[in-house]
Amino acid sequence: MSQERKIKSALISVYDKTGLEPIIEQLNALGVTIYSTGGTQVFIESMGVQVERVEDLTDYPSILGGRVKTLHPKVFGGILNRRNFQEDQAQIAEYDIPSIDLVIVDLYPFEETVASTTDHQAIIEKIDIGGISLIRAAAKNFEDVTIVPSMAQYRFLLNALTPEGMISRENRMILAKEAFQVSSHYDTHIYQYFVEQCEDESPALKYSESKSNVLRYGENPHQKGTFYGDLEALFDKLHGKELSYNNLLDVDAAVQLMEEFKGDAPTFAILKHNNACGLATRNSVSEAYEAALAADPVSAFGGILIANCPIDLKAAEKINELFCEVVICPEFDQEALELLKSKKNRILLKQKPVKLPKKLLRTALNGVLEQDKDLSMESLADLKYVTDRKPSEEEIRDLLFANRIAKHTKSNTIVLAKDKQLLASGTGQTSRVDALKQAILKAKNFGFDLQGAVMASDAFFPFPDCVEIAEKEGVKTVIQPGGSIKDELSIDYCNQHGVGMVMTGVRHFRH
Repeated sequence: MSQERKIKSALISVYDKTGLEPIIEQLNALGVTIYSTGGTQVFIESMGVQVERVEDLTDYPSILGGRVKTLHPKVFGGILNRRNFQEDQAQIAEYDIPSIDLVIVDLYPFEETVASTTDHQAIIEKIDIGGISLIRAAAKNFEDVTIVPSMAQYRFLLNALTPEGMISRENRMILAKEAFQVSSHYDTHIYQYFVEQCEDESPALKYSESKSNVLRYGENPHQKGTFYGDLEALFDKLHGKELSYNNLLDVDAAVQLMEEFKGDAPTFAILKHNNACGLATRNSVSEAYEAALAADPVSAFGGILIANCPIDLKAAEKINELFCEVVICPEFDQEALELLKSKKNRILLKQKPVKLPKKLLRTALNGVLEQDKDLSMESLADLKYVTDRKPSEEEIRDLLFANRIAKHTKSNTIVLAKDKQLLASGTGQTSRVDALKQAILKAKNFGFDLQGAVMASDAFFPFPDCVEIAEKEGVKTVIQPGGSIKDELSIDYCNQHGVGMVMTGVRHFRH
């Protein structure tokens, strides 16, 4: 028995009519009987194509304000009957049910409605019932029925149909797979909406992203890599090669870090391996770039650059001297853009003002870890002064500056800063003392004087060794979460040596 199926009849029920005309024209040319309802029926008739009304098939009108149109045995029997089952064929003959060979659906725009309004009733009305049921029924019976679950599959259908109106089993199965992807994605977003409305802990992890990009490779060339998400919603890519797996990790780290400096004076950061190797705030973006680069011009090679403000020509001329992978900012001046485009592979991203997710997901063992994003960032009002010496206004400014950087640096970390400039950081060390020694060594290697610098730590000091080492290098103010049972040891050392220390009460581990 041939596995091809001829399409003789079709049920079409779509919310968005975009792109439907070529399919209607093709089905009409093949002599396919078309069933439809409501706005889709009117649209098809406007093309001069005959349509059989579903209401005439079921002997029921559309009721409940359009909530019930296709939910009827004559519709679902026509879709679900198995053509090679005698019992099924006997029943559809008995009840005068016509077979439906093709189902085309485009669901109510639930996601888009949630994104565009807070009107709960409007959102609820965009939960598609009939359409999702048609998709599942047709996909289940893919051996006999072809399902087109969204406009994204219109082109596939047109290419899959033979001139005689036949379609292969392989293509029907591919469309069925797409159908269950559409239905599961749709239900996932409905579930997430209700979780948010109930404001309780979800008993299950549901995540679905229908957009994806296959990357050149993963973290290393022997690993496959794919990005699932909508980069176009966050960036306009203005120039350069495709983003790699490692680029994306660094871009994410850069964007998350620069969120801390949104609305500040011009701030520029340079990142490498997810950590800031340079960051500074200045009166202009070019000055901020120069100060950021000075912190570690060696690591900056091949780095990710990001600014919280437009990049002008003066800054671009300086940036153009550096080999870098990606440059990100909210806007490029036209002259700056043209200059930065002179390097063929340099990726230029114009960042859009899009809200970032508030949940973080990460695979672990044979499962997935989920946590709230670390949205806490301490301000002047959150600081607890624990030493006799109180930091000056300028020192407080630098302490808060350094604390923001420490939050986005791999643990264990120590950050040294002065005059709103990152001097150096110790990143990802197993010992906090090693992190501090690494930071001191880097700062000295690049010619920085640590006299009057501030120190930030992402977690508490269990012993006074870090403050002792830092104080002997010229650091006179420290910011840390506190919370160790031995906090007093560090406080005592500070008091004995004229060091000012503030505690935030908030730890910022980043692993």
